[in-house]
Amino acid sequence: MKVIAYLWIAFLIAVPAASAQNQQLVWAADAEGGAPYTFPDPRNPAKIIGFEVDLANALAARMGRTARFVQNQWDGLVPGLERGEYQVVINGLEITPERAERIHFSTPYFYSTLTMTTRLDDLRIQRAEDLRGHTVGVLKVTFAEKYVRNLGGVTVRSYDSQVQPYIDLDLGRVDAVVMDTPIALYYASGPRVRNLELASARMSFGIGIRKSDDELLQQINAAIDSLRRDGTLRKIYTDWGIYNAATAQTFGDRDPVTNDNAVRYRDYLDAIRTERTFRERLAQYWQYLPLLLLGALVTLEISAASMAVAISLGLFLAVLRVFAPRSFSWLVIGFIEIIRGTPLLIQLFIIFYGLPSLGIRFSPFWAAVVGLGMNYAAYEAENYRAGIQSIPRGQLDAALALGLTRIQTIRKIILPQAVRLVIPPVTNDFIALLKDSSLVSVITMVELTKMYGQLAATNYDYIGIGLLTAAIYFVLGLPIARLSRLLETRLAYMKV
Repeated sequence: MKVIAYLWIAFLIAVPAASAQNQQLVWAADAEGGAPYTFPDPRNPAKIIGFEVDLANALAARMGRTARFVQNQWDGLVPGLERGEYQVVINGLEITPERAERIHFSTPYFYSTLTMTTRLDDLRIQRAEDLRGHTVGVLKVTFAEKYVRNLGGVTVRSYDSQVQPYIDLDLGRVDAVVMDTPIALYYASGPRVRNLELASARMSFGIGIRKSDDELLQQINAAIDSLRRDGTLRKIYTDWGIYNAATAQTFGDRDPVTNDNAVRYRDYLDAIRTERTFRERLAQYWQYLPLLLLGALVTLEISAASMAVAISLGLFLAVLRVFAPRSFSWLVIGFIEIIRGTPLLIQLFIIFYGLPSLGIRFSPFWAAVVGLGMNYAAYEAENYRAGIQSIPRGQLDAALALGLTRIQTIRKIILPQAVRLVIPPVTNDFIALLKDSSLVSVITMVELTKMYGQLAATNYDYIGIGLLTAAIYFVLGLPIARLSRLLETRLAYMKV
């Protein structure tokens, strides 16, 4: 009877959870990508806006659901979809044969061309073929990058954010930028640049869906068709100033293509105006502070948990390497060298995206803790090994002669001294881990550096927001350094 009761309780818990999942359309994008796709509202950074946000909300409403946004790094969107972190990807995802082999694509919801941007006073580049022999900025893993590389003879610089290449163009670091036309509209409309639409470079955007979700694919396609027929899609695109002839032609829309009523586009331009007084900028930074502090809290939680894993595992590995039989010692050496010899970013990708294929799944938080913890455990093991081997061999022999067992000697005499000696390098590693935690943004975690990237890309302010973010990192690390110094003083044999 107890077993039946437990099964009934589990059923009652599972049914509402599954029902809630079916009532939501969980979609993912990278909010650092920028306007007009998905980005923080310049007037209210806690709110995510963009034409694809409006599209997701309209789709969800048409399907009888509510939309829920999930943040993920651009190049992790498809792996995260395959892993099951969300149901769909809506983030300017170009429909390509390579991607179509891995995921389903909905019917296209938007069509675009590429736009080439150069400095106004640079007349060397008049057409796409003139890019050969020059340095060109593109957004990585996009149709624009593939198009420019296929030209041949072009030095390509790939960027994570669509703001940075235009900054480099202004500074003379690149000779041209090739981006989706909607991006150029929002970021390359100033008087110092010249834009040329590459009409032959046409692409279509689709919603990414897992291969196993055939029913959801049909529902998405039906909703897109409904939104197209009743004019909802046209209104969304017109509001953002991006409706174009290619989209209208494919939609069968014979009305004149116009963006005269681009209310969202004009509101965006007004919100990001650079002419602000000092008081207005201070008020703006004050508005950003809660979001940055929220990111800092995530950073601190991940770093503290990861360092606890690193210290515990590192100490265990050090003891095995020094005191265990040679066979165990070689296993420890192999683990340490493999971890230290491979990039942390790849380790995070394997843990979060690779292990699920073997039936091992971690939440984003625990994947970050395991990845950072194991990586730093290799370094802590070497710190503790150095501390242990710095203790004179005579102390071990004396303890054994006095009747202590080997384990008692290690636990009560060797390790306490070794731990005291390695406080400075362990402190350095903890502070370094605080900064390395920024890498976890690739597995859907929004920590301090990722939050900075989103805010800076939206507001064209990498200096002011960057200084504020750096100050928060300094405040996070300073107490750790002070605590380390206090422990060193209290545990020292003598004060210097």
